[in-house]
Amino acid sequence: MKQGKNIVKQVRSKNVLFRPVPSALALSDRARENDSGNQTVNLPNALTLSRIFVVPLLVVVLLTKFPSEWLGIPQQLFGLALFVGASITDWADGYIARKRGQVSTLGILLDPIADKLLISAALVSLVENQLAPAWAIVIIIGREFAVTGLRSIAAAEGFTISASKKAKFKMLTQVISVTLLILGSVPGGPSGLQPPNGVNSEVPFASFGEMSRTIVAVATNGAMSLDEFRVLCYGAGRAMLWIVVIFALWSMYDYFMKFYGKVRDRIEVRERRRTRILRRRRRKAAAAVLGSGRGESVKG
Repeated sequence: MKQGKNIVKQVRSKNVLFRPVPSALALSDRARENDSGNQTVNLPNALTLSRIFVVPLLVVVLLTKFPSEWLGIPQQLFGLALFVGASITDWADGYIARKRGQVSTLGILLDPIADKLLISAALVSLVENQLAPAWAIVIIIGREFAVTGLRSIAAAEGFTISASKKAKFKMLTQVISVTLLILGSVPGGPSGLQPPNGVNSEVPFASFGEMSRTIVAVATNGAMSLDEFRVLCYGAGRAMLWIVVIFALWSMYDYFMKFYGKVRDRIEVRERRRTRILRRRRRKAAAAVLGSGRGESVKG
């Protein structure tokens, strides 16, 4: 009886260690139900796919040198409308899928890919237009690849790593930073857009100095021109980009610690299993040797 109770306790402890995250389990169950019902092509998935299809158009708008007004809309405002609209679909597709119960495997797989494509395309376009420093964009995009790799390994091992509040805040600051940098740009650059007049993007922290002078001028005059508004938006966008870099590194460290903790638990459980199996084999081998020795002594 005691052995039976011990076995039950071991099974329960294993189930606790390997129990999936409730939210992830619920989403996967809903995804299987919707996939079994052939409802993978629905409104949330259509919004996710539209976000992917907007990426090439966004790159063309931000990196194409054409007249300041195209189709009656300034270039930076057209690009901003595409980016903000696509960012809104990032929230809308998840909200609609959860509210209508239309969570599918296709949506779970495509949603993070669409997010990374949109943000990466916008940031690379800003670097090409000399609106953002390349080193900061390398850190942000490198973090995305690292987190994607950790999540892939975690999925292969049978567990999930949920997004933290720092990662969600990082995504929000990314959208705000890109929005401000596009608002602060002016047409006429070598690749389409360029920093506002009076700001040299090649000089470190030049945008902060120009922004401080602009703030003083606006406070003195009591009015703000369009060029001053662009300088303020550009300076605020560069400052927000620093926040994005800090939270990108912080959230990546958080992901790594969660991943390491769960992998370490898995390794410890496996080692315990191997140790138990080896002990049982040794006991069986020792019992077999003792049995054979007793048989030979009886025969003798």
